[in-house]
Amino acid sequence: MKAILVGLGSAGFSWYKRLRDQGLLAAVVEVDLAMKEKMGDDPFPFYTSLEDALQHEQADFLVNVTSPMMHTAVNHAVFDRKLAVLCEKPISFDYEESIEVVARAEQEKLPFMIAENYRRMPYIRKMKQLLDEGVIGSLSSMDIQFYRYHNVQRKYTVSILDDIGVHHLDMIRYLSGREGKSVQAKLYNPIHAWEQEGAIINAYAFFEMDNGITASYSASISARGTETPWSGNWRLEGTEGAIELVDKEIRVIRDGKAQLIADYSGVDETDTLAEFLASLREGREAETSGRDYLKTQALVHYAKLASASGRTYVIEVPTI
Repeated sequence: MKAILVGLGSAGFSWYKRLRDQGLLAAVVEVDLAMKEKMGDDPFPFYTSLEDALQHEQADFLVNVTSPMMHTAVNHAVFDRKLAVLCEKPISFDYEESIEVVARAEQEKLPFMIAENYRRMPYIRKMKQLLDEGVIGSLSSMDIQFYRYHNVQRKYTVSILDDIGVHHLDMIRYLSGREGKSVQAKLYNPIHAWEQEGAIINAYAFFEMDNGITASYSASISARGTETPWSGNWRLEGTEGAIELVDKEIRVIRDGKAQLIADYSGVDETDTLAEFLASLREGREAETSGRDYLKTQALVHYAKLASASGRTYVIEVPTI
């Protein structure tokens, strides 16, 4: 299989090296001609026009690593060519637009996956395995804490839920195996945060999931104290015990005794690219397909509405 890569920024260059090293790269598209220097002497075709690349190159899929504001235009252009797409999150900052993009991919039976990598971290996969094995009985509640200092320059206004929190909300869905029912939230900027028009730096949210499972979420990207890992620290309470993830270490607590989990055997450690390629070969829906990822984006969307209104919002999970 061969791929066209669109976008050669910091994230795009990581994808470039991955596709190149696995012999999957057909061509690169980047509107900024100066970015071509990153490729060094590599011989791959370089285009500043997506349409030119789609017209002249033979490819099986496209990897969309453009700025989020360009995701939809790129995705539709590729769908016009009936090609599969692996797209960085978000589908779009606009929730309704995201629904339209996914609806088209589904209607035309075009493989469309969002590159959600946090749920694929080995310790996250292990926690899911432990939950599925019932080591703490039935899951009842989840508590997630995320604190980093993450003042970065983007081509768009930074929002904690769009930029980082969406990963954690996706893990809430993944680990619980449930969809959101309602949310209360407060999104705000603390007094010590940097100033950027429209930026949202901190988040508190409380989700009720199906089957009565609850998830409380506290996060900041302007934290000055000890930082958590990017995946955050987690406490999962069950009917027969608890699982704690602190600084990437898993402990199972039962009957007052804590057991460090060091055996990760049997855990699927494949990354997003491997999952996407496997889904194409096997003719199945990818784990974080656009259709599935809309349910994660719904958590973000309704948390924003809940914060803006100051009331609890019912989460309407899209059905496509």
